[in-house]
Amino acid sequence: MNTSASHSEQLDQVIDVLLAIRDGLRAEPPTEDVLELLVPIVDEDLGIPMLLSDILRASARAIAADVEPYSSEVSSVVADLREAAGEIMRWHCLHWAVRDLDRATAATSEVVS
Repeated sequence: MNTSASHSEQLDQVIDVLLAIRDGLRAEPPTEDVLELLVPIVDEDLGIPMLLSDILRASARAIAADVEPYSSEVSSVVADLREAAGEIMRWHCLHWAVRDLDRATAATSEVVS
């Protein structure tokens, strides 16, 4: 599987999209617009924390299965990737915080209307 060039190009595009989102949020748009972006970003199944966690775990498995000899340095990197994956997965709680904010702002706008 030698698709590193196309993967590299795709990652560049993803990074460009994330940078554009970041820059747009720095302009302090209305909460409704922020939520429109945040809901899919922190989705509990396919959001960035879950995907990044899965990517780090898969990377750790691939490295552990491929590298010979399996040195203490390699073991340390694999352990760090797995630890980071666990930490990032705990960010899934952001999904619920964003959903709560969405409900709270919807309820507030209904009262104001």
